[in-house]
Amino acid sequence: MAEQKTRPGGDVEAFVAAIADEAKRADARTLIELMSAVSGEEPVLWGTMVGFGHYHYRYETGHEGDSFLVGFAPRKAEFSIYLMGTYFPEVSARREELLARLGKHRMGKACLYVKRLSDVDLGVLRELAEISVVALRKAYGTT
Repeated sequence: MAEQKTRPGGDVEAFVAAIADEAKRADARTLIELMSAVSGEEPVLWGTMVGFGHYHYRYETGHEGDSFLVGFAPRKAEFSIYLMGTYFPEVSARREELLARLGKHRMGKACLYVKRLSDVDLGVLRELAEISVVALRKAYGTT
């Protein structure tokens, strides 16, 4: 099995401070506050992603690895917000209800894309993050 390339480690504050766009830097700090509160975990740098919490997954195929419970990456065009737990079927109806109220965004399978936090309702985003964290802890536990 291939070794996982993205691993935790690095200076979150230096990473955020290096974000050139002032508004994006401020949004990153807001996301850190929100996700720290939701997860009860400190931010950890995973490559170019800021993650909170940790879990180990193992699929039926035998593929396994480690990831964070909730996190984000400040990409050039928009934020990628990782909500892997919202992909589970048991929370999909609630996810869709919340996404309808969120504001301007795009949604992949478990990755939410927003240009700026002022485009979305932070209360709804917080609920989505909470759903993700709870679902992942239920499915995988935490380490």
